[in-house]
Amino acid sequence: MTDSGSSVSRSPLGADRPAGADSPVAEALPGAGPGPEPLDGIWDVVVVGAGPAGSSAAHAAAAQGRRVLLLDKAEHPRYKTCGGGIIGPSRDSLPPDFVLPLQDRVHAVTFAYDGRFTRTRRSKRMLFGLVNRDEFDLRLVQAAKQAGAVLVTGVTVSGVEQRGGDHRTVVVTATDGRRFEARAVVGADGSAGRVGRHVGVTFDQIDLGLEAEIPVPAEISRHWAGRIHLDWGPLPGSYGWVFPKTESGSLTVGVISARGDGERTKQYLADYIRRLGLAGFTPSVESGHLTRCRAEDSPLSRGRVLVAGDAAGLLEPWTREGISYALRSGRLAGEWAVKVAEANGSTDVRRQTLNYAFAIKAGLGVEMRAGKQMLAAFERRPHLFHAAVCLVDPAWRAFARTTQGHTTFAQVLRQYRAARRLSALASR
Repeated sequence: MTDSGSSVSRSPLGADRPAGADSPVAEALPGAGPGPEPLDGIWDVVVVGAGPAGSSAAHAAAAQGRRVLLLDKAEHPRYKTCGGGIIGPSRDSLPPDFVLPLQDRVHAVTFAYDGRFTRTRRSKRMLFGLVNRDEFDLRLVQAAKQAGAVLVTGVTVSGVEQRGGDHRTVVVTATDGRRFEARAVVGADGSAGRVGRHVGVTFDQIDLGLEAEIPVPAEISRHWAGRIHLDWGPLPGSYGWVFPKTESGSLTVGVISARGDGERTKQYLADYIRRLGLAGFTPSVESGHLTRCRAEDSPLSRGRVLVAGDAAGLLEPWTREGISYALRSGRLAGEWAVKVAEANGSTDVRRQTLNYAFAIKAGLGVEMRAGKQMLAAFERRPHLFHAAVCLVDPAWRAFARTTQGHTTFAQVLRQYRAARRLSALASR
C-alpha cells in the first residue's frame, strides 16, 4: 500500500511529451485558443511535481480561477512504484466526477505471519480498490488540466529563490535555465525533491520498499481476484503484500521494512515470492523506493512555499500508505497557496502558512501520531496484531472500517479500550 519513492518509466503515450529535451511544452487549455499558454509573467501558483499531491494542489488552485502552472520532470503516463490501494479517504478526496480506473475491487484479505498461520477474512462491502498508478496519476493530471492548470513536463527543478521587496514572489529554476515566477509555490516533488530541501523538511522514519510487477496466467489472476495478501514479516515492522491487478493480468508483490538492512529485505521479498508459488514467473518491472515520514516538528512551509504529500513526509507510518495523505494534503496546499498568493505582506503570508500547518496537523498529524504508536507496538509484538485481526471480530471490523474510510487508527485507539490495551501490551 506504499506510495512514495523512485519510479521506473514505461513507454508513454506521448500526450504530454516535450517537443525536445530542453524544450518543455505547455498544454493548451480548452477554449484558450489555438496555441499553448505562454509561460512568462507571474503565475498565481506554481506546483512542482504532478503526482497525486501535486495534481490535487493544482486542481484545487485552478478550480478557484487562478493562473496555475504544474511542472513535472516525467511524462505521463509513467510507472510508479506503488501497490495502488485506493482506500476510503483517498476515494473521498478525489476531484468531483473523477472516475477511478479500478483494476480490482477488494472484498477479502488473507493474513499470514511470516508465511504461517494463514487466515482469510471477508467483507460484504468493498474494502478498497486497486489501480495502476500510471493510469491513476494520468487521470489526476487530466482533471487538473480540465480545471484550468497548465502542465509542463520535462522540467527538473534545480533551485527555489524567494524574492522580497516589491516582488514578493518565488522563482523556480529548472536545470535547463528556465525560470518560473509565482506568488506561491507548492512543492510536491517527492521526499528527496528540491522544494522539500528548500523548506527544510526533516524525517524521523525511513523505510525501504521493494516491489515486483508479475504477469500471471489467467487462472492465477482469477484465483487472486478480489483478494489481497498481507504477510507480517520477519524483520521488525516489516510486511509483504500481494495486490492483484486483475484487469491487466498481473500481481503487484512487495515488501517493506526499516532502511538499513537491504540484503535481508531483498531476501524477504525473494522468500515471499517463492512461498506464494510465483517464483517461476518473470517480473515485468522490479523496483525499489524509500518512504520518508516527517518528524513531528518538521516545517510545512517557508515563506511563500508550501510542501505536501511525500515532499512534506506525509504518510501513514505503520502501513506506509501515502496516496490518501497526498490527495488530502495536496488539496489543502492548493487551497492555501491561493490565500498565500493573495496575501498582503509578510505578516499575512505567515498567518496563512500557519493556518495551513494547523490544518495538516489537526487532521493528518493526529493520524500520523496514532500510526507511529501502532508501528511501535507492531514492531515488538506482530503476532498479537496477527491474532487480533484473524481471531477477534471487533479487531477485524476496525481494520475493515479503517480501509473503507469510516474510521481512523486515531479514532480506534481513542474509542476502543481493547485497542489501547493491545497497543500498550504490544509495546512492553
